[in-house]
Amino acid sequence: MNTVYFASDFHLGSPGRLDTHAREKLIVQWMDEMKADMNALYLVGDVFDFWFDYKKVVPRGFIRILGKLAELKDRGVEIYYFTGNHDLWMFDYLQKELSIPIYHKPIEVELQGKKFLIGHGDGLGPGDHGYKRLKKVFANPVAQTLFRWIHPDLGIGLADYFSSKSREAQDAIQKFLGPEKEWLIQYAERKLQEKDYDYLVFGHRHLPIDYTLANGKSRYINLGDWLQFQSYAILKDGQLQMRFYKNEDGKVFP
Repeated sequence: MNTVYFASDFHLGSPGRLDTHAREKLIVQWMDEMKADMNALYLVGDVFDFWFDYKKVVPRGFIRILGKLAELKDRGVEIYYFTGNHDLWMFDYLQKELSIPIYHKPIEVELQGKKFLIGHGDGLGPGDHGYKRLKKVFANPVAQTLFRWIHPDLGIGLADYFSSKSREAQDAIQKFLGPEKEWLIQYAERKLQEKDYDYLVFGHRHLPIDYTLANGKSRYINLGDWLQFQSYAILKDGQLQMRFYKNEDGKVFP
């Protein structure tokens, strides 16, 4: 068990190249096949297309992946969960049930002698001011309390609608835009001016990207998604590589 795995943007609960149930089974199969050498698993946001931590209600579905995460924890795999823009209302459910820590902001960590900055990526970098303002509303405890008062059948239905609109806007950009327009690359370059990192790992972009930054050694990695690419990354012997699961057309950009 000497390999660290990274994946993001499963968007369970939404359609994709596979419907959500088939995609969930595929993800569970992937985890099952990789668990023999899995030391740690970083889930870097938007695992669910929508999630809300109700006090007494668990959102319907997702039983297979929750069960698999429980199994991995029981095997001794360390799991780390980052919220994204679709599951930012994940608070303490996984922490209480499975002792999986939840991160709402990027974190710094050293793995296999390499320095990492890891986060989902939403709201980082220049631009996107509309979403940044909206995120402040979603992060407001008053707004969260008001949403909790809405019956789950209505609240989750509304959330699913707005989640689909956000996802459609992101999925529409399925090409590498170049370093001057890839805002997470710009964010990564700015962070490197403050501190040295070997790898800066994000999700959110829905495009598998492995880009060497301006210093010639640090790499910006975007994990892509499982709606289309079924992409992930592994760290072994200090080397981080992008891979694809059961997708022969997988391509790393640029």
